[in-house]
Parts: sequence; C-alpha cells; structure tokens
Amino acid sequence: MDLFYASVLCLFVLLAILSLHFLVSSNPKNLKNLPPGQTGLPVIGETLQYLAAGWKGHPEKFIFDRVSKYSSYVYKTNLMREPTVVFCGAAAHKFLFSNENKLVQSWWPSSVDKVFPSSNQTSSKEEAIKMRKMLPNFFKPEALQRYIGIMDTIARRHFSAEWENKDQIVVFPLTKRYTFWLACRIFLSMEDPKDVDKFLERFNLLAEGLLSLPVDLPGTPFNRAIKAADYIRKDLVGIIKRRKADLAEKKALPTQDILSHMLLTADEDGKYMKESDIADKILGLLVGGHDTASSACAFIVKYLAELPEIYLGVYQEQMEIAKSKASGELLNWDDIQKMKYSWNVACEVLRLAPPLQGAFRDVLTDFMYQGFSIPKGWKIYWSAHSTHKNAEYFPEPYKFNPSRFEGAGPAPYTFVPFGGGPRMCPGKEYARLEILVFMHNLVKRFRWEKLIPDEKIVVNPMPVPEKGLPVRLFPHNKA
Repeated sequence: MDLFYASVLCLFVLLAILSLHFLVSSNPKNLKNLPPGQTGLPVIGETLQYLAAGWKGHPEKFIFDRVSKYSSYVYKTNLMREPTVVFCGAAAHKFLFSNENKLVQSWWPSSVDKVFPSSNQTSSKEEAIKMRKMLPNFFKPEALQRYIGIMDTIARRHFSAEWENKDQIVVFPLTKRYTFWLACRIFLSMEDPKDVDKFLERFNLLAEGLLSLPVDLPGTPFNRAIKAADYIRKDLVGIIKRRKADLAEKKALPTQDILSHMLLTADEDGKYMKESDIADKILGLLVGGHDTASSACAFIVKYLAELPEIYLGVYQEQMEIAKSKASGELLNWDDIQKMKYSWNVACEVLRLAPPLQGAFRDVLTDFMYQGFSIPKGWKIYWSAHSTHKNAEYFPEPYKFNPSRFEGAGPAPYTFVPFGGGPRMCPGKEYARLEILVFMHNLVKRFRWEKLIPDEKIVVNPMPVPEKGLPVRLFPHNKA
C-alpha cells in the first residue's frame, strides 16, 4: 500500500511539473485570433469530459454542446494533453482531408508509440506512412475477391460452433471472435480456433487500453495494454520466423496472406522490414482489422432486432442469394454485388454508431480557417458525429433510414466512418466484405430478440453494448 501511495504522489508531482511547462509554453492567451473555447484544466484539459461523454453513451454531446455554446463549428479545447482545435461539419472534413500532408498530418498521442514501439529510429506516424504505401495492393477489391470464399467458410464455421443449437447468446464477444478469426486467417493464415482464442484475450486488453488515459501504473488499462502488446509481439515474431523458413522452402505461397506480402515486399530503398517491425505492423492490423468491424456487426444485430421491417428487407435479399447457390457453394464476388440493400443497412448502422469516432491531425504550419488562427504544433480533432448526427446533413438524424444511401447517397464529406482523403481507411473494402458475409450467414439462419430492451451503449473507445447485447435466437428451421 505504501508503494501505491508513493506512486500516486510521484504522479501528482509529475503532473504539477507538466502543468508549469504547459502554462509557460502553451498558454493560448499568448496567441491571437484563436477559435472560441476553453482549454479546461492544465495538462489534461477537457480529456475527461470528452471520455465521459462516450462512457455515458453520447459521444456527440461533447461536440454539439460546445458548438452550441460557442456558436461555432470550430472551437478550441485541450485533449490528450495537447492544445486542440475541434473541426466540425462537412466543410471542415473537406478542408482537412484535402490538406493532408500539406497543412496537417495524421497524429496519435505519444502513448501509442509506447504500445507500438516499432523502431527506435522512427515514430508510429512514419511507420504508418510506410504501411499505407504497402497495403493498397493487398486491400484493393481485385485482390480481396479471392478471399470471399475463405470469409464465408470461416463464417459458417463460426455460426455452427458459436450460435447454432443455442437459445441465448451474447453477441458482442462473438462478433469479436468472428472478425478476429477472419483477420488471423487472412493476415496470418491462422485458422485453428484454439490458436485464435489464445491471442484474442490479449488483444482485448490491448484494444481497451490503447486510447485510455496514458497512466503507466500497475493495474491501469494502459499498463495492461503495454504488457499485452509485448506478449503478442513475441508470439508473432515466432510465426514470422516460421513463415520465412516456409517461403524459402516453397512450403508457403507468396500471395497467401498479408504476412507473406510483407516479408517479400521491399521499400523504395530496396530494404525489407525487420521481423520485429513486421510483428508490430501485424499487431496494429489485427487490432484495426477486427475491433472496428466487430462493433459494426454487433450494432447490425442490435438494429435488426429493433426494426423488424428492416430485418425483413435484409432477409429477403439474402435468401434470394442463398436460393441461387448450389448446396455447399460458397459466396463469391457476384453475390456480394447483389447485397445492395444489406449494405445500405450496414451504412446506416455505421452512421449512427461509427466505430471510428474521429481522429487527430498535427498542424504542420500556421494557417487561417474561417477567420481563425490555427497555430503550428497544435492538434486538430475531427468528429464523425459532427455530420453523422447533424440534421443539416441527415434529416431526423437519430431515425434509422437506409434509404439515405440509395442513388448518389449522402453529400460528400458528410458520411465518414472510414475517414477520407489520403487517410481513408485502406481496409474499407475488406470491412465491407466481412460485414456482408456476416449478415448473410446471420439472417439466413436466425431471427432474434434482445433480452435487455433498453441496454445502454458505451464508447470506450468504440461503441459497444454495455452488457454485450444478449439475445434470444429463433432458428428459421425451427420456427
């Protein structure tokens, strides 16, 4: 206990020192023409209010309360220990996405480098740039087409093992298992459920702590995330070593998954990545490749349970596809293209419950926006909710309406669940495929009802049902 109090005292001393540094070097009162707003407490600013809005299930409240208070779609605050300007609305999205790597560049809190220390010489930002140059060839639609049958196979095995012959299930842990299994298979050619489950528990700790308060003390979510990342990284290095040997002996194919792709792809200088760096990249891809989609899949189950007319539309579309298939025949690219209504439904889910709440940018040079000075070195935060739940762009924004995505769909820069511009999520098409394969296998087997009608939604850092979304299943062949 004495050690605990000593640690807490050290933390407060550190915060006090940082507060003095912050007040001297970053006092916004010394700058002119800044957007309206308040920066909150020294060092931590309004970070707790921002996180608390998500914990209470209404992350957009942090955004819209301040838009209303300051009568401005641009305002200043302090988030993640950084002086920050929040940009809201479609015009702001367009400006940021159009000026990527000119006026702004992607930024993550320094704590992310502690979880993903991919190199002592480069930052996570620089490593991300390298990755974005490498990934398009793997994630483009033409390349992903060959994985649809694999996705369908994994989905069938998942539903057979985890959903069928059960009266009740808890959805969110199962959607996480489904998307993680897919990621392990397509990124690493790992498909044994026992091997997948061995990783999954650690990945949950990593994802939960990655964007938590960066307090590296025993027992904190951030500390657990660091330990989980170290544990997984060691296992990944072992997998990478075995794959290098298999590739050398022609026991593995160069195109079988993203791991082979990374091992055999050199950068512009002709250099290949080190095993430790590949492990870190795979680690990041596995986190991003399963956590966001698992949230989307869980909310699809939630909304289809609440909206029987929407469920019926998805069911009819998917059964038309199912009836066109021979017994045991797997889904293919043409089948995916027929799932137009289902994808509109998924997009409406992504609008109301976007896994990506928003993102930060680092300001590279002083510039003006809407008459306000945006200083170099400050951070910009853009929020998906500032358009997704804004009646200016989506009338009756809290009403579930898939028809918003018919025809030309929403106006540009208003629907941004995957970001936009050069920073558009490279896995967008991969996510579309895994979500649609999930919907197909789900509705052709079951209808269901929620067991907690008014279950709370929390955002930490992605939206999840507080109790995991327990449902009662009604198999079609037993209805």
